[in-house]
Amino acid sequence: MFPIIYSERFLDHDTGSFHPERPARLTAIVEALKAASFAHQLTWYQPTPLNERNVLPWVQQVHTPDYLEEVQAIAGRRGGGILDPDTPVSQGSYEIALLAVSGWLDGVDLVLAHNRPAFVVARPPGHHAEPERGMGFCLLSNAAIAAHYALEQPNIQRVAIFDWDVHHGNGTQYAIETDPHIAYCSLHQSPFYPGTGQAYERGMYKNVLNLPLRAGSTVTDYEGVIKQQVIPFFQHFQPDLILVSAGYDANADDPLAGMKLQPEDYGQFTRLLLPLTPRLLFGLEGGYDLESLGQSVVETVGSCLSLGYE
Repeated sequence: MFPIIYSERFLDHDTGSFHPERPARLTAIVEALKAASFAHQLTWYQPTPLNERNVLPWVQQVHTPDYLEEVQAIAGRRGGGILDPDTPVSQGSYEIALLAVSGWLDGVDLVLAHNRPAFVVARPPGHHAEPERGMGFCLLSNAAIAAHYALEQPNIQRVAIFDWDVHHGNGTQYAIETDPHIAYCSLHQSPFYPGTGQAYERGMYKNVLNLPLRAGSTVTDYEGVIKQQVIPFFQHFQPDLILVSAGYDANADDPLAGMKLQPEDYGQFTRLLLPLTPRLLFGLEGGYDLESLGQSVVETVGSCLSLGYE
């Protein structure tokens, strides 16, 4: 059975009526997965409640106390507020962001315990959140936090993060680029928000690989760089676990970007990754066209199942 970590509590992060990072993103994914031909092969997990696991020690490895206090304070005010013009915080957002972190940590636990992939369907997303500020719809740096958590588990020496979201994960890179035990690789549209992710940014230990792509790039362009650069980069690093910042906003139908991928292309990317290790944890980042988002997650999970990872 394939593990999906999800909670309806994630729908309570209120971004407002017209914000692209909206609760309907998750309901679209859940409905698509439950309608998939392999729905009977999915096992649904609730993230560990915050009163049963204190995630703050892991969050504090990435984010500063002042920033966490700021988010908590905004969330505690009547009606919430904003971290930047793109990043609203509602009254429940702080606890929901912590619950999303808990879901990512649960995903790490499941992948390592069963030596097979899993998917965390959570929001708010995280890869733009820097240690001292949230931005770009993101509150907490989920993937970076999960990577630090994974390194504390038995027999885990190196963790890689593969970010296929259409935007560069500036927050993730910032959080890990000085850690020789974590590698980060990003495929992203460039020039584009947030303006980071240049090819010359390599990290303190050559542990960062940024692969900027032009607007209009297709699956052929993506496959070429994955085969010629991403796979060798990870083979050299030899990770014990790969975390995928699984954003689906490079789809041709996505309203916020200019790439030309189709949902089935994410299935192909997954098939290219699986020979590296069955220890793959996918965690949701972007993706704002609801139909293509749901189908892209279906293709990702379906590829794992088709290769026997269930």
